[in-house]
Amino acid sequence: MVDQSSPINKTVLANGLTIITEQMNHVRSASVGIWVRSGSRHEDAERNGISHFIEHTLFKGTRNRSSREIAIESDAIGGNVDAFTAREVASYYVKVLDEHLPRAFDLLSDLVTAPLFDDEELDRERNVVMEEIKMVEDTPDDLVHEVFVANFWPRHPLGRSILGTAETLATFDHNRVTDYFTSVYTPRNLVVSGAGHITHERFIDMVAEHLGDLKDRKTDLKASAPSAASPRIIISKDLEQAHLILGTRSPSMISDDRYSVHVLNTILGGGMSSRLFQTIREEKGLAYTVFSGVNAYTDAGYMSMYAATSPEHLAEVIRLGIDEFSRAKRERVTDAELQRAKDQLKVSIMLSLESTSARMSNLARQEIFFHRQFTLDEIIERIDRVTVDDVHRVAGEIFDGGDMAVTALGPLDSIDPDKIQLAC
Repeated sequence: MVDQSSPINKTVLANGLTIITEQMNHVRSASVGIWVRSGSRHEDAERNGISHFIEHTLFKGTRNRSSREIAIESDAIGGNVDAFTAREVASYYVKVLDEHLPRAFDLLSDLVTAPLFDDEELDRERNVVMEEIKMVEDTPDDLVHEVFVANFWPRHPLGRSILGTAETLATFDHNRVTDYFTSVYTPRNLVVSGAGHITHERFIDMVAEHLGDLKDRKTDLKASAPSAASPRIIISKDLEQAHLILGTRSPSMISDDRYSVHVLNTILGGGMSSRLFQTIREEKGLAYTVFSGVNAYTDAGYMSMYAATSPEHLAEVIRLGIDEFSRAKRERVTDAELQRAKDQLKVSIMLSLESTSARMSNLARQEIFFHRQFTLDEIIERIDRVTVDDVHRVAGEIFDGGDMAVTALGPLDSIDPDKIQLAC
């Protein structure tokens, strides 16, 4: 049944596949995505990186199209068929004019239902992914995050690289890739989301035509929550700057405290008026880039500060970061600071949802992680409900007096990690 009074509607096909749409009559574009309810955290160690590898190889030819035909057809409809793999989801998506949506979805569904996984193409794409791994190695602000999370959640899938390793990539032959694809790309593990100038009834018909005959199969995906560590990792690397991450555990993505956590993060390092930016950059002049962030998953999360600074200033930047975290735990934020952070957060969310592609992504993520849709008004109301006491409480729980985890990368031969003071 379609709710004519709501622009958002959801249907589950007989084979278990979920379809969710948002009708936006004021635009002429349409965005559609086929989302997989699993990512790199659902891989075992021997298959680390296989989800990302599959994402690459789906574009290298199907039973109906060669890789060149896929590229030509994508350009012909004026869209950009693209994909990504994350730790808990993967997605294949496109944004086109509404008139081209049927052609676009025919192409998109072909990718996820009829891949060839040709051995020659697998070998070629293996080299491409290896270059992607090397690119991360050559990008210190990316690499320092990879090293941090690997040591923050050691021996856990959430701590492993989404890209995999040279050793695991070497094992991804036709049979292994096909077996994993078959076990994961099942109807009940897929969500098809669409937003823009579309109607739910016609969208259902289009999706059912391409994906309705997929056979329902049980998907056996297991995930356990990680245990956080507090390592001190100093890596010497020939760079001009030291790249730093300070981090500690924080509530999960689905926690009731998520709104308070994001308000706290905005106050600490979410913009030019934030405490970390004002202290480390504006007052002390010790870094060009400094910010804090929240990385949250369904059962775990961490809050961290990133800064790039001169090696001789590293210890001072760490001290200033710890001081701000400790201050958030000790002292209540002011009413003015709280309101400024809430306003900033609300504007960011509202602006981020202006495009059809953002709405399409939001529909799928909320369905996958929350199994329901939160309206924009509801999200704004939840942010407005955050109090000074809420922020103080979550700050006390996050910065609970234990050591922070630290990862630093750069020309740091003279740094003794054991001498770094990390207690909040």
